[in-house]
Amino acid sequence: MQNTLKTAFIGFFSGILGAILFYLATNQTQWSSAVLSSENSKVAEDKLFQQANYNGVKTLPDLIEASAISTPTVVFIKTVSQAGRQYVTWMDMFFGNSEQNHEVLGTGSGVIISADGYVVTNNHVIKNAKSITVVHNKRNYEATVIGIDASTDLALLKIEGSRLPFIRFASSQNLRIGEWVLAVGNPFNLNSTVTAGIVSAKGRKLDSRDAGQFPVESFIQTDAAINPGNSGGALVNDKGELVGINTAIYSKNGSYVGYGFAVPSDVVAKVVADLKNYGIVQKAFIGADVVEVTEEIANRLDLKNIRGVAIFQLDAEGAAEQAGLKKGDVILEINSVGINSKSDYDEQMSYYRPGQEVRFKVERGSEIKELKLTLTNINGGAEIIKTDLLRSQSLNASFETAPKYMRSKIGIQNGVLLKDNQDGKLAGIEDEFIIVSINDRPMKSPKEVVEVLESSRGRVIIRGYTQSGQEGVYAFTNR
Repeated sequence: MQNTLKTAFIGFFSGILGAILFYLATNQTQWSSAVLSSENSKVAEDKLFQQANYNGVKTLPDLIEASAISTPTVVFIKTVSQAGRQYVTWMDMFFGNSEQNHEVLGTGSGVIISADGYVVTNNHVIKNAKSITVVHNKRNYEATVIGIDASTDLALLKIEGSRLPFIRFASSQNLRIGEWVLAVGNPFNLNSTVTAGIVSAKGRKLDSRDAGQFPVESFIQTDAAINPGNSGGALVNDKGELVGINTAIYSKNGSYVGYGFAVPSDVVAKVVADLKNYGIVQKAFIGADVVEVTEEIANRLDLKNIRGVAIFQLDAEGAAEQAGLKKGDVILEINSVGINSKSDYDEQMSYYRPGQEVRFKVERGSEIKELKLTLTNINGGAEIIKTDLLRSQSLNASFETAPKYMRSKIGIQNGVLLKDNQDGKLAGIEDEFIIVSINDRPMKSPKEVVEVLESSRGRVIIRGYTQSGQEGVYAFTNR
């Protein structure tokens, strides 16, 4: 009995002692860990970043080198344009005396893309300018416009120079959301300003932007500060390579409060190549109109997924119809590249030229089909188009033959498109107006329009149509 009590007593106290030792050991470990993380936080942080790099995760980049590489390639652009008519006194308005034109100065940014002086900027930076000056390294260069593209808001300039520092292109398709970028430009006339941010989104569409016919709106969105004057400047990655041309800001007061938007570098590269080689951007078409698939459209077409773009209109005997595409087909891929939105579709189509063959993966009901088609130009042919744009200095306007699709839409056989109309004899006629006749004489070419308007004397009556098909008549006296 005595031995039994002794054994129980020893066991009881042994258990208590074990519990106490376990408690102390556990709290000692916790306390030691807390001290370690407090006293050696720098060491722990270094190990964390080392582990992150080891696992292939990028840490904060050093943007100093990217800034040093890209800044010398960005230029300051100054423009002079003609503003509307002004009258010296109220009497001049009634008697037509002392009409005065005044000049308006504009500024923006541009990017040198070749050692021999090709410069990319925004079309809206140089639009309607009668003179363009590029300022680089404190030197002034007179710039020549090689070509413009309103649909992407891009313009290509040329200055006379050699061995100029130029930026290298990176593929914008490889750009990832969350990646660090720099916006380089001249906001508020402050030369060589650099701001940093990340890629906030890709494939953004800005419905409020006036981009003319067939706009390519698939912007890179960034929270890097972009302000007035940054337009036409460079958006670069952490290697100092071009990933976009800064174009627009989204803000309530016109200055940086929210996000900036840039044209992707792959689109820029295609536009530049076309303007250099052909003088006009070669736009490719499939002969069909598409709309982004929404929940409503997906339900109407009985689709399982809300993705792609749906065909809602086919041109008779167009490329799409000839390839076997039908209304209601949903385009999911173009040459194996996924299409999730209208912006994706527009961007992918902007990379191709008329005559190229592409593969479309489409969803038709419960079936997935792959079809090939040959892309066409704006007139429905497969050949490369060369511009017949003609500028008249005396009329202060440009003219080009109205494309076939415009004439077919309105139901006219001939017509000449008025473009870049400034404050000249044709003041009051809107851009993109289709001139069908002058003094009842049919107009079939830009050359014919310019010759008639420059040589006519007395009353001149211009008849034509707006883009929406509304008939318009304009009259003025040519002295």
